Amino acid sequence: MGRHSSALSSGAIVKLSFTKGSGKFDQMTIHRDGVVERIDCPKQRIIPHDMVHFAVESTLHKRGSLGRVRDGEPASFRMTAEAESDGVERLVEVFQGDAWSGGNSAAAEMLELYEITCRARDCPTLPVTADDVSAIRDCINALDFQWQSLAAGQSIDLVLQQPDKATLIESIDT
Repeated sequence: MGRHSSALSSGAIVKLSFTKGSGKFDQMTIHRDGVVERIDCPKQRIIPHDMVHFAVESTLHKRGSLGRVRDGEPASFRMTAEAESDGVERLVEVFQGDAWSGGNSAAAEMLELYEITCRARDCPTLPVTADDVSAIRDCINALDFQWQSLAAGQSIDLVLQQPDKATLIESIDT
C-alpha cells in the first residue's frame, strides 16, 4: 500500500487506499482508529465508485458514506437512510453516469438529473451549484488521471477529514 505520512486520529480522519487490481476488482482499504477494512470494488473503466464519493464529499464538505465510515460506522454496502448521505449518494450516481458518458455533460443537465433522481427516490437534494459541479468534476479528473497511470498492484492513498478540514491526496505507490 502507500506510504503513511500522517497520523490518524479518532473519528477525525480516515485514510483510504485504492489499489488497482489485475482482474475484475480493484480494492479499497480503509484505515481508521487502528482498524483496517478491505472492500472489493468492481472495475468500471472509470475511477472506483468510492473514489467518486471521495471527490463529492471532500469537495462539497458533505457527509456521505465515507464520512459516515470516518465517523465510526462500519464500511457496508447497506447503510441506514440519512438525508445528507442519501443526497450525496444520488449525486455520486449522477457523476458516475456522466463519467461513463465521457464526463462532459453540461452542469445544468447534471443538476436537473440530480433533482429528478432525488425526487424519484424521495430524497432531499443538497444545495449544489454549477460551480460545485465544475469543482467536483475537476477533482474526479485529477483522480482519474492518477488512477489511469497506475499499474495493477499500485495504490492511491487519500485522506478524508472532518468537513471543516482540508482534504489531501497523500501518496501514490510506484
